Amino acid sequence: MGKSKQVGNHKSDKKKNIAKTWKTKRRTKDLDQIHADMIPANAVKLLKQDVDYDVTGCAQHYCLHCARYFVDLKALKEHFKTKVHKRRLKQLKEEPYTQAEAERAAGMGSYIPPKTVDVQTQQVEEDMD
Repeated sequence: MGKSKQVGNHKSDKKKNIAKTWKTKRRTKDLDQIHADMIPANAVKLLKQDVDYDVTGCAQHYCLHCARYFVDLKALKEHFKTKVHKRRLKQLKEEPYTQAEAERAAGMGSYIPPKTVDVQTQQVEEDMD
């Protein structure tokens, strides 16, 4: 038998936390953070950002529900039709978990089922180009 393909991964200083680097590579916002962004005051700030050349699409085409930037308006509209976006909308329909709900689950109160939030795909302005 020959050597395995990965040799010395666990002893190397550079690759000390392999699992952590893979888990955090494409980290996105959590659902409760997106719910905070969906508050109308915060949503206006995110949808009407100043031009930033370091961000994809100069920060002009942003999906509020998925927390992603897109290159142009066409790519953003295509994203609204994808399974990923629709799945995220379905996840956002449930109200975010709160400390009060955690205390009720621990036996410090009566159970109240989580409420549903009406989430619609954001409106896109055609003059964004």
